[in-house]
Amino acid sequence: MGERKGVNKYYPPDFDPAKHVSLNKYRNSHPLRERARKLSQGILIIRFEMPYNIWCDGCKNHIGMGVRYNAEKKKVGNYYTTPIYRFRMKCHLCVNYIEMQTDPANCDYVIVSGAQRKEERWDMQDNEQILTTEHEAKKKLETDAMYRLEHGTVDQSKLQRAIPTLSNIQEAQSAWKDDFAINSMLRRKFREEKKILQEEEEKDLALQTKANLSIPLVQETEEDRRLAALLKYHSLDSYEDKQKLKRTEISGRSWFPPAQAPAGKATDTLKKLGLAGKAVPPKALTGGSHITVGHLGIVRRKSREGPESLEHGARTGGQSRDSTAHGTPQQSSPMANGDVLPAEDTASTSCSASLSSSLVADYSNSSSDSEVD
Repeated sequence: MGERKGVNKYYPPDFDPAKHVSLNKYRNSHPLRERARKLSQGILIIRFEMPYNIWCDGCKNHIGMGVRYNAEKKKVGNYYTTPIYRFRMKCHLCVNYIEMQTDPANCDYVIVSGAQRKEERWDMQDNEQILTTEHEAKKKLETDAMYRLEHGTVDQSKLQRAIPTLSNIQEAQSAWKDDFAINSMLRRKFREEKKILQEEEEKDLALQTKANLSIPLVQETEEDRRLAALLKYHSLDSYEDKQKLKRTEISGRSWFPPAQAPAGKATDTLKKLGLAGKAVPPKALTGGSHITVGHLGIVRRKSREGPESLEHGARTGGQSRDSTAHGTPQQSSPMANGDVLPAEDTASTSCSASLSSSLVADYSNSSSDSEVD
């Protein structure tokens, strides 16, 4: 660890290689720096990894296998020629200290104090794991030839039973042995997926541009397709049908506006007679019915008629007014000049009768008997 820090070394001006040999001796420090602060006591600070799951005696919490600690390592004994080391570390969850040491006889670690091991042990032979050769069996293999022969026969029988399994494993691994073929197949699959993704992205972009959307679109699923197939949105009439109907209406319409009877002449006549403020039937003003001389109360007589005819016209107008006032039903009302008034204009009949009793016009200069509108 100290070597990785000595890439760029600074040598002071008073450094003498013959006298100081190294920078560590020049500074009077150990290459391991703080890790060697207790080296005089035979203790070295190392990074220790928990070999199995344990329970801390101080906080009763579980500490998993593989948790790392800064542990104090020191030698406490030997197993034959193999040294036994003890490790002391502080729990990261409490102030309790845990001590463990190596067990070379069983190739394991033993807890000395501060924790309890979580029992997860099994028989290696039952678990079909490779067993370590014991010391006594190893010594017997070295000294006894017959035991060595028997042991070799057992190993050969185990190999014959394991050959089919090993061949199957080799065949399965041989399919993945060609790196170039595997790489080509993988890259081909990636190119196909990339092409599909690009096509979907182009479709989404076209739909967003058409609908003027700025939100990201979700991937379409089969359930969405089935739901969309059940929904139908359509208008009662298509655009072409509406246009055809509109053209038909335009072609069947008259080129000229509807003719309306001018109401200006009747209004001027009423103003001359002083009846502009009286109620006039709306049909007479709007041109809904034909306006005759009787509606205006004008009676025409010939030049040879005398005062008797005038008196007769006045009496006739009075009788028609009285019959209208008393509610006598009349189908038609004869006028003095022979015109017939429709029965539906009862209000017009009463108005014309009242006017005929008060007004008499002399058309003695007229040469025809036709009705003046």
